Amino acid sequence: MGNDGGKRAARKSELRARYNGKPGPVLLRREMIAFLPACGLALLWVGPEAMVLIGLTAILVGWMTRRLPVPVEIDEEGCDPATGLLPPSAAIAEMAASLQDSQRRNRPTGCLILGLDAPDQVLRRLHPKEFDLLLRRIGERLQAQLRSGDVVTRWDGARFAVLLRPTPRLGLEGMIQLCGRLQEAVSEPYVIAEQTQEITMHIGFHLVGRSAAAPAYRDDAASQAKADARANTEAEAALSRAETAANRAMQSGPGAIRSSHSDKVAMKEPGPHPLSASVGEALEAGHIKAFFLPQISTDTGDISGFQAIPRWLHAQRGILTESEILPAIEAAGLGARFSEVMLYAAFGALRDIARDGSDFGPASLPFLPGQMSDPKLAERLAWEFDRFEIAPNRLRLIVPQAMVARLDDPVCSHTLHAIKRLGCLIELAGFGSGPVSAETIRQIGPQRLRIHRSLTAEIDHNTEHQRLTAAIVSMAEGLGLETLAEGVPGIAEHAMLCQLGCSAVQGPAIAAPMPISEFLEWAERHRTKLDATPQIGRR
Repeated sequence: MGNDGGKRAARKSELRARYNGKPGPVLLRREMIAFLPACGLALLWVGPEAMVLIGLTAILVGWMTRRLPVPVEIDEEGCDPATGLLPPSAAIAEMAASLQDSQRRNRPTGCLILGLDAPDQVLRRLHPKEFDLLLRRIGERLQAQLRSGDVVTRWDGARFAVLLRPTPRLGLEGMIQLCGRLQEAVSEPYVIAEQTQEITMHIGFHLVGRSAAAPAYRDDAASQAKADARANTEAEAALSRAETAANRAMQSGPGAIRSSHSDKVAMKEPGPHPLSASVGEALEAGHIKAFFLPQISTDTGDISGFQAIPRWLHAQRGILTESEILPAIEAAGLGARFSEVMLYAAFGALRDIARDGSDFGPASLPFLPGQMSDPKLAERLAWEFDRFEIAPNRLRLIVPQAMVARLDDPVCSHTLHAIKRLGCLIELAGFGSGPVSAETIRQIGPQRLRIHRSLTAEIDHNTEHQRLTAAIVSMAEGLGLETLAEGVPGIAEHAMLCQLGCSAVQGPAIAAPMPISEFLEWAERHRTKLDATPQIGRR
């Protein structure tokens, strides 16, 4: 460090000596004396035109050799040595200053934590110095996408912090678009040591809205010290929330974006699960498959849809149901990969059914908790629809009761509305198992309500269940919504639900979940049985 400082000081001294050797105004310099006789001779021998030309040449030469200031050199002694950016410790100070400015001007601000996906794999392909060069190039691309007042700093490991200056139009949609631009910029290939490197980055962000009332600032030192301390505390909290969101994004898969959650809708960390250690291997090996549960229309008896349900073909425990699979998936942090597997299976089933020339209605697929927090879910669904050549209205996404409380989160609300704009159908599950307000139905905007299995059980002789189900069906009809009864156990319950006006049913009374090949065979037998049923004709 001392040797570098000596070289820098020597270079500055050399520059000063070189530039200080050319003092004085431009036209009074020693070098200009040679042009005086030249101008006189040009006037005598050629004329005024030549004198003017030589005079302009003299001025140009004098301007080009003018005294220049010593170039300002950036002192990188306080910067991160690998990236040349500010160190992580400076992020808190910059964020605190941004928060104070946000409160004074009553404008929103925010911060982002961006992390390299699978940095260990990238580091295995590169020398440590080459990896540092890659991080420097990433930092340069991030800076090129931001405004002049925004700050990029190094964060822990292969991560960066982006601190946004307050702006009047910064909102959730703007933050999501900014994340998309940053990801697009850093995803362009890098040439490091004659090797092409392609990377992806996950992002977690925290948005700080406008203050309800700006604090009163005083000029005395004590008040300013308190304000600075409060701003530092708030800055640490904001960056911590963004980092927590980045950790969730990292667990969700490459290129994921997550927002920090408010205290009311904060996600609980799943506890340990005995199957979490083996669920990832089973998922990649294809042991967790999608089975399909048919849904029958109570009006015609035709197949009106089907639901994709996971089944784990476990070597020791046999076939495991979704009640055992989903907790293990959440505990292992594999929700994104599990959703991809189920979505691919549902789209594959829809494609196979269409190729067979049949139409069994839309496929129902449950939302997972992590999916609602993914602002890019609608974009990925649109890509899958185009890939499989399937219309968006062929997919019904089920919103369970447990996720209703999270709709207060702006990211969850944004994701749901983006999916609805895409054209997907929405089902609201759990009617009869918990409170659902009219505002919730309006906010979600479902096309179908799912009546919980606790109401369909014993509905053939339980008058209370009959009254509650009739009220749900009546309300749904008044709102123009369909209804589906889940877990119908027998023929008697099926008949009672038909009498109460339920639109469709599913459960053991119809069929058990089955692989796609068995589902197609069952559908053919069901169609043959319907065709053989005598029809009541008119005379």
